[in-house]
Amino acid sequence: MLKEHGPLRLRLPRCERGIGQVVLRPDSPDLIDGVRCVPFLLWPDDRGYFLEVARLGRGLGVDFPSDSTQVSAALSYPGTIKAFHYHVFQTDLWVPCQGMLQVALADLREGSPSFGARNTLYLGELRCWRLLIPPGVAHGYKVVGDSPAMMVYLTDRHYDPADEGRVPHDSPEIAYDWETQHK
Repeated sequence: MLKEHGPLRLRLPRCERGIGQVVLRPDSPDLIDGVRCVPFLLWPDDRGYFLEVARLGRGLGVDFPSDSTQVSAALSYPGTIKAFHYHVFQTDLWVPCQGMLQVALADLREGSPSFGARNTLYLGELRCWRLLIPPGVAHGYKVVGDSPAMMVYLTDRHYDPADEGRVPHDSPEIAYDWETQHK
């Protein structure tokens, strides 16, 4: 057992090596239960581009309280892997706004209809989607391509290290294959 609080019981599944279901549509039936994707628009011009990260009280962040929502950003260099971590209480809203990310998700919630499922999403400049990640879903990413990637993200709670758990990126239970998938 990783963590338990009330009805949320988290444990590592036993997955076969691979990348799980590749999600190609924001309404894919293969999405892990509670994970949601919504496309966003980039407004490019000769100076660069503008994007709206979120509006509190609307869209995927509708339930994020104004008194505890935190907005952060992370810049990662090509080839960097940041994985896996999960939360017991916190919901994340990711908005990859520069570069490209291979996002990996794994459902650790015992009793979830999608327990043990893994998703892979390729998000960033070429697929502009916001991604809502509920508590109990392990998440991480790898920067793909030749340029750094910037992730802006909102959390519905201020950072609390006691709420966060970590699983190694090469966990034999999740068995996520971070190698390039030559197809």
